[in-house]
Amino acid sequence: MAQPDASPEVPPPTRRRRGTRRLARLVIDPAPLRLDRDYRLLWSGQAISTTGRFITQVVLPYQVYVLTGDLLAVGLLSIVQLIPILAFSLGGGAVADAVDRRRLLLVTQLGLMGCSAALAGLALLPAPPLFALYVVAFVAAGLGSIDQPARASSIPRLVPPERLPAAISLNQVVFNGSAVIGPALGGIILATLGIAAAYTVDVVTFLAAIVALLLMHPIPPTAGQARASVQSILEGLRFARSKRELLATFIVDINAMVFGSPRALFPALALDVFKVGPAGVGFMASAAGLGALLAALFSGWTGRVTRPGRAVLVAVAVWGVGIIGFGLSTFSFPLALAFLALAAGADVISAVLRSAMMQVLTPDPLRGRVSSIHVLVVTGGPRIGDVEAAAVASVIGPVGSVVTGGILTLVGLGVINLAMPEFNRLEMRLDHAEPVG
Repeated sequence: MAQPDASPEVPPPTRRRRGTRRLARLVIDPAPLRLDRDYRLLWSGQAISTTGRFITQVVLPYQVYVLTGDLLAVGLLSIVQLIPILAFSLGGGAVADAVDRRRLLLVTQLGLMGCSAALAGLALLPAPPLFALYVVAFVAAGLGSIDQPARASSIPRLVPPERLPAAISLNQVVFNGSAVIGPALGGIILATLGIAAAYTVDVVTFLAAIVALLLMHPIPPTAGQARASVQSILEGLRFARSKRELLATFIVDINAMVFGSPRALFPALALDVFKVGPAGVGFMASAAGLGALLAALFSGWTGRVTRPGRAVLVAVAVWGVGIIGFGLSTFSFPLALAFLALAAGADVISAVLRSAMMQVLTPDPLRGRVSSIHVLVVTGGPRIGDVEAAAVASVIGPVGSVVTGGILTLVGLGVINLAMPEFNRLEMRLDHAEPVG
């Protein structure tokens, strides 16, 4: 008589289970929110306050365009915001390495809150002076150039290395979720309650970030850290230049943002090309935010990529194609929004990979200064792009500016790949925090 199996065969996993496992490998890992208290506080406060900041980012250029009817005035706003970024970002990174980063973030958040309150007060005037708007924008950009490297360099101190890619992806979820909600909310408030009300909402949202920072533990500088100085700034620049793979992450993003960013053209495209009114400005910004949010939510795979440089190059190529499609879709506003969402999704994948590469390749004593270079690129590049887009649009129109910008992005990407082949060849597991080849 046959004896029964002592250990009966376990049936293979069903197709549904295999699909669930594949999906779980793609979806972002929420472990840092569950396991790391101070990161959770920083993330939660940022989730609320960033929504308010996006409202202002939509409203301010719209206000300038309505006051002047001139795209070059919108471009000048970007120049005004670019100057303090260029002047203060590197110094802000050096300060972030030398002081308690939590305390520094409290100072910058209070200052940014005051700037939004000033914009709300100016909006109540019958004829807000354009110069005053530029002054407030200048101050806010300067504070932001100090706030961002302090925030970015704090994250590796709040989570262990194996959860760093997930934490960076979660930050992208906050940023891009706010980029969906903030512009849409800003467009609705513009159409119903007006400009001053939109700025006031931004003021209120800063309270969440300030309370969260007050509840966090201090983030003091590492032992033996030098004081902020010109020499310490130069040390950070020398380190970034010596790591060509790191340097390439900055150059790739500059290329994409300077040539490909159509943000400054949103008011003109909404009012003069698509004829969708002020709410259309918010819809375009929200479409970009939605595409980026979806990409961030499904960015769980990025930590397992073994050739992150190559993945960045592919993502930026998709960005360029999406921008070209956006510019050619003037016959259909929904199709244009879809191309914009595609481009933004590709951009956020690039951003997650580049940010993780930067944090892994940089030791903590230098992270504030290297993060400040990153901030200089990711905030300064789009503003240079705003100026470029507005200048080209003044000659060949906003549609021509968008399309040629996407084409130049692809051309520049090919040049970078030829000039810096080591970026394409880099082998590294970002969730292991060490090279694999």
